[in-house]
Amino acid sequence: MPGLLRDYFVVLPDSVAGHAVAGQLPVPDTTRTAGGAGGTVTVAHPSGRPWVVARPLVRKVSHLRRGDDALVLIGPDQVPEAVLVGLLEGARDRDGLERRLARLPGLHHVIAHLSGATWIRGTASGLRRIYHARHAEAGTIASDRPAVLAHLTGAPLDDGALALRMLDFLPHPLSRRVLWRGVHETGAGYGLALPAAAPGTAAAPGPREYRWWEPPPPELPLAEGARRLGDAVAASVRAHVGGLDRISCELSGGLDSTTLTFAARATAPAELSLLTVAARDRYSEDETWARRAVEAARGGQTDTPALAHHIIPADQAPYFYADLAATSAELNDEPLPVAPGRARAHLLLSRAHATGSRYHLTGYGGDELFLGLPHAYQDLFHGNPLTAWNHLSGLRHQLGWPLLPTLKALLNRSTFPRWLAGAVTTEPQPVTRTPLLSWGVRQSLRPWFTDHANALITEEFRAAGAGQAEPIDRWRGRHVDIDAVRMGARHFQAMEDIGMTIGLPVAAPFYDDRVLEATLAVRLADRISPWRYKPLLVEAMRGVVPDALLARTTKDHMSSDEHQGLREHASELADLWTGSRLADHGLVDARHLLRLAAEPFSPVLVEHSISSTVAGETWLRTAENAWPPPDRTPTTISPSEAAR
Repeated sequence: MPGLLRDYFVVLPDSVAGHAVAGQLPVPDTTRTAGGAGGTVTVAHPSGRPWVVARPLVRKVSHLRRGDDALVLIGPDQVPEAVLVGLLEGARDRDGLERRLARLPGLHHVIAHLSGATWIRGTASGLRRIYHARHAEAGTIASDRPAVLAHLTGAPLDDGALALRMLDFLPHPLSRRVLWRGVHETGAGYGLALPAAAPGTAAAPGPREYRWWEPPPPELPLAEGARRLGDAVAASVRAHVGGLDRISCELSGGLDSTTLTFAARATAPAELSLLTVAARDRYSEDETWARRAVEAARGGQTDTPALAHHIIPADQAPYFYADLAATSAELNDEPLPVAPGRARAHLLLSRAHATGSRYHLTGYGGDELFLGLPHAYQDLFHGNPLTAWNHLSGLRHQLGWPLLPTLKALLNRSTFPRWLAGAVTTEPQPVTRTPLLSWGVRQSLRPWFTDHANALITEEFRAAGAGQAEPIDRWRGRHVDIDAVRMGARHFQAMEDIGMTIGLPVAAPFYDDRVLEATLAVRLADRISPWRYKPLLVEAMRGVVPDALLARTTKDHMSSDEHQGLREHASELADLWTGSRLADHGLVDARHLLRLAAEPFSPVLVEHSISSTVAGETWLRTAENAWPPPDRTPTTISPSEAAR
């Protein structure tokens, strides 16, 4: 069965060939979403030919045209026309428009036509991305979905990019390697400019990237930064669920989900459903803290929404690697290592949908933003070495880092290209006591990878380093922080696509650009601390979340569910490796994987995670059978309609 195409849009040139491409667009299978939601929104060029063709299942398309200038925003909420007018009519150029767009939550794809050129961008967090490819007849076309461009251009799969996705963490800039040849990703924080053809010529110049976003300097004290962060979180939550009568939140009991629960409660829905999955681990504290949060949310106020707390018993929660065949229901942009947990996520979202929820919020992104990675102490050391060493000493004792290796890592000045070229190895995974202060995490090749896969992966890393790859930021800590957020935003796509399948929009408000900016703007010594748990988020939520809930300093993990899942679903894994498509591509040793399926507690699986390999296998099977018949009858909005 073909995978469900998540809602998508394409941007087409003003030509007969561009119009023809619009008739070849794949049609999302809306019969497999609740209520059969969906439809086509087409915004036309002044000529009447299609410019932006969007087929949204969940997101809203807001658009305005004024003469030759036009603006399209695609995001979680409908932007009022008066706001669009204020954005477009006051902007004389791209920079002017960007300054005005900063007033909105940073959740939208932006497509604009100004001064004779079209430009497109996603979000700085990487939650919304842009891809482009060259069509043989139409020239450059762009989309938020690489699979759509691959379908339109007939692009083949790229084994090098596929091999890279079998690693757990794919660092910048290799994370931009698209799974289809000839399809290119525009970097997060960058936009894509599509110049128009010069008068009297038929061919337009090729696309070019431009930088529209820079991380703010880390200058704000904790109090001011917390205020800005609180405002950004509240605005992002309102953009998703403001005005809706029935919404839901995943309330794990952790600080991130508790924060969003109280932020959602503040939007005053008629009914708020909170869902908690009980843990099998008897030492887990999450359920206890979730119950405390519900009690606090219900108590002491008469104007609160009706709160319903649904606890899913632990024995009803699937282990990891359950129902792997169901991953064929969604066609993600790439293999995602969270895919083996799909059955668990599907259960929770199905229960949320059954409550009548119209939007579901999750705390995804909170760890990447607010925990603070040790690499940041490299940055702090340059400006405030005593404070950096004081904090790092506390962290070193907590993690068991030896003194001399910690000092050596702190003083290391290797360049980003040099680090990247050697960031993958055949050596075992680093032990937990290895100081992490470089440009990222060095990874090990898996013993079930073939020599061909190993050669592809190492060459990709070597070539990226030899090509003098630029880091996201010149400071190591900020580079790693932003890369971690963007990696998490990619992984969240799996949750969004499961929600699409069910018919329930799913959001992670922490991936809003305004939330990212507010976090990065805070001084490092205030934002991260070895002695406080997520201090910036805690201070931002003072007065919103009760202090008793902000006092939690622990975090539960589900590693036991993953290891147990290898045993419970050994037969499904064996079926997966029988007739493996990755093996057909020469990337994995299927016999080795079959042996591991029969030995779920093998030391090999303790040392090496198999989740990314599983994700690659299931994704490949879906991607190779992805296309429903094309719809060749697009509906076009006329220029006069597009202006309304």
